[in-house]
Amino acid sequence: MNYCYKNVNFRAIATFSLLLFTALLSAQKKQKPLNVIFMIGDGMGVSQVTSAFYFGNSEPNFTQFKIVGLSETSSTSNLITDSAAGATALSTGKKTYKRAIGVDKDSIAIPTILEQLQKNDYQTGLVSLTSITHATPASYYAHVKDRDLHEDIALEFLKSDVDFAAGGGLKFFNKRKDGKNLLSELNKKYRIDTVSLSKPISGKKNLYLLAQDELPNKVQGRGDFLPEATQAALDYFARNNKPFFLMVEGSFIDWGGHAKDPEMMTKEVLDFDKTIGVVINYIKKNPNTLLVVTADHETGGASIGKYSEKDAVTGKEKEIGNKVQVNFIDNQHTAALVPVFAMGKGQELFSGVYPNNTIYHKLVEALKKSGIKIK
Repeated sequence: MNYCYKNVNFRAIATFSLLLFTALLSAQKKQKPLNVIFMIGDGMGVSQVTSAFYFGNSEPNFTQFKIVGLSETSSTSNLITDSAAGATALSTGKKTYKRAIGVDKDSIAIPTILEQLQKNDYQTGLVSLTSITHATPASYYAHVKDRDLHEDIALEFLKSDVDFAAGGGLKFFNKRKDGKNLLSELNKKYRIDTVSLSKPISGKKNLYLLAQDELPNKVQGRGDFLPEATQAALDYFARNNKPFFLMVEGSFIDWGGHAKDPEMMTKEVLDFDKTIGVVINYIKKNPNTLLVVTADHETGGASIGKYSEKDAVTGKEKEIGNKVQVNFIDNQHTAALVPVFAMGKGQELFSGVYPNNTIYHKLVEALKKSGIKIK
């Protein structure tokens, strides 16, 4: 009797294990491909993030992240990188030389994650405050030796097949030195808007070129373009039953550092944080999404220090205890580590300290877990 009991028990366990294995395989087959939203605060180091805690009117959206890492940003040619090499490392998984766009240290074109996901039937999008041909967005679809080759980069956009793009750079498409008007060619597959951020049209690719070069910064009165364009992209992708990859750049955090302008820098960080809030709201409704927020480098050697005013009676500098101010070392990029924030499916992969090109490989691993193989 005891032998029979053990035999029956073994068969029951084996049957249960087989059923569980089959269910897991079935669930794996049915799981949806992962949506990826990748946000780059250009020039955003730890101090820039810190400024959101002291210069805003509410708790920053940065506080909603539970997974945080640090990234080292050097290029192959210089310990202090630029946006081109920094963004290329993020988009391709390979470090390269300063000024390189989508090419390796030998100037050989390398595939970007945007291009690789297009081959996996992903929708793709780019949102930037600068020209869509500028270093950071260009590093996701173009392959040129130098970041200043804007007209060559515009030609690369022509064949990029990006579904949604919003930013500036109109002159590189229709006021070119070679006399070509690329808008006439783009009109064949894009709805192009050069006036306003109008509602995107379904069933067609959408391109917004809303400035001759870069858009205005926040101090100049840009308004809510960045959060609104990001929301428009998410709404556009949601209409199609397909996964997507979206890169969003907060471009002028960097420009605030270059200008050593505390007001510009802090307003741009707050605008970027507001845009993060838009994406977090999307993730809460669409949990099959991974958000990664990082920077290509830090700009200005910013720090958040004490605020002093001259005492009206004594004439001496007196620290004001409930205020802080932004200080800059200089107006250039630095080698400071930059933060990495992650939220959503696969977020656990992004804790730790690692080189910037590693972020690409972590994205690939997260995609692999959802059934997407990057080649």
